[in-house]
Amino acid sequence: MCTAVRFADGEGNLYFGRNLDWSVSYGEKVVMTPKGFKPASPFGATPEVKFPIIGTAIVEEANPLYFDCGNDAGLAVAGLNFPGYAQYETAPVAGKTNISSWEFPLWVCATFSSVDEVEAALENAAIVDAPINDKYPTSQLHWIIGDATRSIVVEYTAQGMQVFHNDADVLANQPGYAWHAENLRNYLNVTPEVAPTTTIGATELAPYGSGGGMRGLPGDYYSPSRFVREAYFNAHYPAQVGERANVIRLFRELESVEMIDGAARMIDGDFERTIYTGGFSSATNTYYWTTYDNPAIRHVSLEAYPQTGDAVVVCDTLARQDDAW
Repeated sequence: MCTAVRFADGEGNLYFGRNLDWSVSYGEKVVMTPKGFKPASPFGATPEVKFPIIGTAIVEEANPLYFDCGNDAGLAVAGLNFPGYAQYETAPVAGKTNISSWEFPLWVCATFSSVDEVEAALENAAIVDAPINDKYPTSQLHWIIGDATRSIVVEYTAQGMQVFHNDADVLANQPGYAWHAENLRNYLNVTPEVAPTTTIGATELAPYGSGGGMRGLPGDYYSPSRFVREAYFNAHYPAQVGERANVIRLFRELESVEMIDGAARMIDGDFERTIYTGGFSSATNTYYWTTYDNPAIRHVSLEAYPQTGDAVVVCDTLARQDDAW
């Protein structure tokens, strides 16, 4: 399972991040894809990368399978688990831009510079069940796409392509975004303010202290609960100034929905935990990340690598592992 969030600072810079929650690592790496790289796009949706990209991915057959990433135009995307709901085309659709599910994040960041451009292109696009190989079968996902102005959620289900304006600027897992957005109405009473003093009979009752207004905010790891909790923290976190303060905000917000080993057992018997947290800042074109076993925030700048090229670069094996931020 996963949770993602997006916000912007007062200078018009995007901060975008996600937790990836599962029982095991996939061997993911921080990967940079340069401008000019030509991926093995099954249906030609992504003939060439137009914008340098950085994020977390698996590199398979020389192609980046991004979990989340951002480009130097200030656009970012993350794919979150969506089992039981995601349903892709079984074959390419005539007359449409056909995108394999594994390349969808790459297509977004390789091709576009804004959410507006992506949303317009999605009007004539189809997502196709076409895994890169048998080793990595198709994942059932939905995606959050954000820039400094706004975010959208993309879901491909039995109803086809659905694009939602994401006013909450967060995403979790199933059910679909429309359900999550409606469910927020169940928490209209939740507030950061101190609960008022009240009386029962002749007894005056005062709150113990701060946090009383948050009573009812769900604290479990269930997907609807994580969506509500992240939406609450994202809405109420004070605006910050500067890169360091905004990166701290990003990771603090995502910490509020991190999964701790041993707390939530999966259907297969394993325990789910937050394998990594990744975040992208368009202010500095920097990708930040932590892992379950190493909570220090590490970072890699997109500009640290050649901006054009014909091969992806695995960044985190080149960066010093003690290069904590």
